[in-house]
Amino acid sequence: MIPLNPLEHQNAVKTLYSKCVGKICQKHDVTRMELDILLFLANNPCFDTASDIVEMRYLSKSQVSASVKMLEARGYISKEYAVDNRKTVHLTICDTASGVVADGKEAQERFLAIMMEGIPQEELDSMRRCMSRILENIDEYLKSDGEAKKSG
Repeated sequence: MIPLNPLEHQNAVKTLYSKCVGKICQKHDVTRMELDILLFLANNPCFDTASDIVEMRYLSKSQVSASVKMLEARGYISKEYAVDNRKTVHLTICDTASGVVADGKEAQERFLAIMMEGIPQEELDSMRRCMSRILENIDEYLKSDGEAKKSG
């Protein structure tokens, strides 16, 4: 018998998340990618470049670039060049996006509450540690171009 693999159910997780944030996208007339970028910047203030978003979220450069342009045009984010490096552009959420971000964060909290209902804190802590290690393993594998580790 094949053991239960929670990763096989990732489409259910994605569907639930889409359901939770979909109304926010409609309410504020933003695309899912635009909302994801705003929430990424809000939830990860130390990662504030388009390259960070591409790298951390495994998104395409072209999609992120197009969405950043739209968010900037709407006044939801601003760009600032690093003083010592004119190639690095830092993204900042503008006050005009505060409603979108607040509603988005509320949707994320609802999503987590639905998923984690009834799970004791100690199990959540254990799951967080395991997921962290799983993500480290995936990242390490992908950065090595998918070459298996050689042991010995």
